[in-house]
Amino acid sequence: MKTIMVCLSNEKDTEELLRAALPIAQRHDSHLIGFHVQEHVSFYPGVSVHVPADIFVELQERQKGESEAVKAVFDRLTSAAGVPCEWRMMKAASPDTADVLAEVAHIADLVIMAQDDYALDQSSRYSTQESVIRGSGRPVLFVPTGCEVGDIGKKIVIGWSPTREAARATHDAISLLQQGAEVTIATVAKSAQDSYDEATDLARALDRHGFQAEVVQRSLTSSNVAEELNELAFERGADMIVTGAFGHSRLYDFVIGAVTLDLMRHSRLPVLFSN
Repeated sequence: MKTIMVCLSNEKDTEELLRAALPIAQRHDSHLIGFHVQEHVSFYPGVSVHVPADIFVELQERQKGESEAVKAVFDRLTSAAGVPCEWRMMKAASPDTADVLAEVAHIADLVIMAQDDYALDQSSRYSTQESVIRGSGRPVLFVPTGCEVGDIGKKIVIGWSPTREAARATHDAISLLQQGAEVTIATVAKSAQDSYDEATDLARALDRHGFQAEVVQRSLTSSNVAEELNELAFERGADMIVTGAFGHSRLYDFVIGAVTLDLMRHSRLPVLFSN
């Protein structure tokens, strides 16, 4: 893991994300890229013709000030940590920055992102993270707001199902695990017929890497799988949850709901997503 990209949007998130990213970068002697997108200033066409020019100037100055504040935090924390680092800033050409992030993320071994602000428009609150997870082809470490992240990779919970996404997430996580890490492979049975024999084979495979792997099967007693994973992670003292992401179509995720979206909203721990 030699290239880590951290998506930095504001001053507060930058502090929290770098406290998660820097120990990983130090452990792997990684090159850390702080990527900040200065959002495009726009209004609805019918409104923009009535907006005075000085309002646009004020908004641009405000964005410039926020970008400078983010960079100041990045420079301060990376300098103290002594890791190879790089600051990148891009001005978005449109209101949608998600595609920009996904494209730049192609070169990273790991992408680290913050939780969305749920006080914002609910229709778009997951869009950036979802686009990067779906479009980058890279594992994305999602850090919940206010989460006091330490040096992750000592104890983890894997949300396992016999799917391509779960397999990829598990193997992506291996590079984040510390020597002798404790791994709980969690299978959540939605019915009595569910059985995940593959989980036992996975535990043996992880044992060969030198990790202490254990399979735990839970019945779905709560309202959703994400809640079960959160509870198990809390019981085990885990520092990270690992799971496949968006295993169904966008329509399925919108209509039925998905474990991915539930974890993005409710997880109290960092979550590694792979698609």
